[in-house]
Amino acid sequence: MELYLAQPRGFCAGVVRAIEIVERALEKYGPPVYVRHEIVHNKYVVESLKNKGAIFVEELAEVPPKAVTVFSAHGVARSVEEEAAARDLPVLNATCPLVTKVHNQGKRYIGKGRTLILIGHAGHPEVEGTMGQVPGPVQLVQSVEEVKALTLPADTPVAYITQTTLSVDDTKDIIAALQARFTDIQGPDIRDICYATQNRQSAVRDLSKLVDVILVVGAANSSNSNRLREIGTEAGVASYLIADGSELNPEWLKDARTVGVTAGASAPEVLVDDVIEAMRRIGPVKVSVLPGREENIEFRLPAQLAAS
Repeated sequence: MELYLAQPRGFCAGVVRAIEIVERALEKYGPPVYVRHEIVHNKYVVESLKNKGAIFVEELAEVPPKAVTVFSAHGVARSVEEEAAARDLPVLNATCPLVTKVHNQGKRYIGKGRTLILIGHAGHPEVEGTMGQVPGPVQLVQSVEEVKALTLPADTPVAYITQTTLSVDDTKDIIAALQARFTDIQGPDIRDICYATQNRQSAVRDLSKLVDVILVVGAANSSNSNRLREIGTEAGVASYLIADGSELNPEWLKDARTVGVTAGASAPEVLVDDVIEAMRRIGPVKVSVLPGREENIEFRLPAQLAAS
């Protein structure tokens, strides 16, 4: 069987930074370190950090007094930051810098007196954090239909921002609908959309032209991983989301001569290797890595950890 690995795949710079923040905090301060929400949406990553002494909580109320606390890569609402400050918790903020950039854009638009529209998925932690960071009401839209259902007058000064795990391709129809609906509208440059999301989606589109089946390594609650699987399906290729090699169903590969493998931005390469090994247990596999965009972006660590 021919196996093609998408490039790029797996960890993005924001995920690398978030995991490193937890690991360095454990080294510097000793366990336990408390992390609010999953640091990234991947069970393997979360379990490996638990084994090193990280404790994951959903609410700050679960964090003991004075305990080192990490905010996840998805970002948090201002109310969470204020609660941590009121309790005098030592906080390390692992919010992805690209998410922070979206927060700042939203604050600027609100500051200019514009009505803010957020393109994103309801209930996603990044969306909840963004809506809680912006000092004013935010209208959430998830589809072109929801844009049409907005009750704002057409001449309302509006601005839009987007969830970072959505790509240019994911948002373009909604943005076009907003631009058709409102006469006074502003939004960020498309270069501000998360590079990692766009690159991984483009790589899957390239992959889909070559293979009979696509396997996406990632968690069921990972927005970007689910979208990669959807893109493969939309391209007419049987596509499956799997956490690791144990979830590989041999039936999927029964008639396949070529298989493509990629991974969501929060999935480590060790899980890709695990899927390849599972395929090798089914039959001989020849592995090739597709040419793709190189990613050399690195994000700085918080000052408290940079020198440790």
